[in-house]
Amino acid sequence: MSPATPQVRGTQTLVDQMGWVFRRPMLIALELLWRWVFALPILALCLRAWRAILTAVPPESAGVHNLDTQNPWVAATQISGIVEHYVPPVQTALHWLLPLAAVAWIVASGLGRALVLCRMERGIRYRPFGLMALQAAWLAVFAAVMAVTFRALHWAVVAHMGHPGEPDLVGLAMWTIFLSLGFFTLWAVVSFPVAVAPILVVTENRSALSALAASFRLGRTFSGKLMEINLVMGIVKLALLVLTMVFSAAPLPFSDQLGPEALRTVSLGACAFYIVASDYFQVVRLKAFLEFRRTFRA
Repeated sequence: MSPATPQVRGTQTLVDQMGWVFRRPMLIALELLWRWVFALPILALCLRAWRAILTAVPPESAGVHNLDTQNPWVAATQISGIVEHYVPPVQTALHWLLPLAAVAWIVASGLGRALVLCRMERGIRYRPFGLMALQAAWLAVFAAVMAVTFRALHWAVVAHMGHPGEPDLVGLAMWTIFLSLGFFTLWAVVSFPVAVAPILVVTENRSALSALAASFRLGRTFSGKLMEINLVMGIVKLALLVLTMVFSAAPLPFSDQLGPEALRTVSLGACAFYIVASDYFQVVRLKAFLEFRRTFRA
């Protein structure tokens, strides 16, 4: 960092960005809009595919109604058999559903994110095609990290539950926590170049490839701020998930008095809270990236 560059802390400036975004609800509405324009058709296709699978493989034939609710070890074995029963039809559906969802995500996120950035700051050009290319790169990095994560978790399950004798639940829990936190940190470290590259496209008039290359040469200080923001946003997402589960479970002790409809309403309200809050923090992250770019590259 040059002597003229101000000393800034990511977590401190994030509070200012949260207030800035909170005073501009239209940005949050645009973020919600483009995400649900993508999500609703994909969810409808998933529901249609799931109904077709249940018609071809009824739950009775898979043994769903024969679960032993009194013995968790027997139930775990039965659930494993049910999952194996549904793996072939689910894989067949995913062969066409995943590519379609990926293309829809790339298009919707490129169009929507470009619009949010244009409304966020004057002088930013609407460049959806460059953002589409970078969203494809982000999706590829995300898929690679998730593939390695699930392979590592599969190893942990096989190593601690697959051998004869009593399963090692303590060891499995320890490795699951360790691997989850490790890959959570890995994602924050490796994803910031593809996350900041769209900012470079719209603010520096670069092509997608040029912006992606430049995102790896931002300097240690700027890159450190971006990783810090990514880690903080990930922790916020985890906190929102925990808070949503708490809100959903809070009325359970009063289920007899409230009834199932009230419980369903509370659960839907908790899910709506998570969706809005999650998109709000996504816009906050974009604003933070813009401010750090102005500080370190203006």
